Amino acid sequence: MLDDISASMECGKIYGFRGQNGSGKTMLMRCICGLVIPDNGAIIVDGDELGKRISFPESLGALIESPGFIEHYSALDNMRAIASIKGIALENEMREILQEVGLDPDEKKSVKKYSLGMRQKLGIAIALMENPELIILDEPFNALDEKSVEKVKKIIKQRAEAGALIIVSCHDREILDQIADSIYYMEEGKIIRNEKK
Repeated sequence: MLDDISASMECGKIYGFRGQNGSGKTMLMRCICGLVIPDNGAIIVDGDELGKRISFPESLGALIESPGFIEHYSALDNMRAIASIKGIALENEMREILQEVGLDPDEKKSVKKYSLGMRQKLGIAIALMENPELIILDEPFNALDEKSVEKVKKIIKQRAEAGALIIVSCHDREILDQIADSIYYMEEGKIIRNEKK
């Protein structure tokens, strides 16, 4: 349950969200993605209200909770299946983002045999693959080793520098301090504090 949330965000910035489990971070992200329509208030993306003229943000990449994959497909085949919907991502771009997150695009192993960390990397790669203008990442660093965390932090910063608006939830204060331009603290469905850098 969200209560009286008010925030304004702009492209080229990284917005961090912190709070205990159940504080409302994931629900807020689901609302921004258009997966949940709030009973009151409005979510405006590029001048359009979600649930009115548009159902989802037009240019969106998201990793929320446990990503769903086609289990018997490889990582690259999963990306190809999703890319076929919009026809935006090119083969070389998909291969490149897999390598960036630390996965081998030529790996034939099915996703069902992936570790939690590998699945997380694939979820991040899929969220980023069409160079979306709005990127929402819910606990993207979960199950990642230290080297992978550094890679993902670098990718997130690069995407913001290229003009994307990025929203990241993370339990680790140190990581958010390193990447976020502004950090929102949530408690019981409310934003209780906003720290800008």
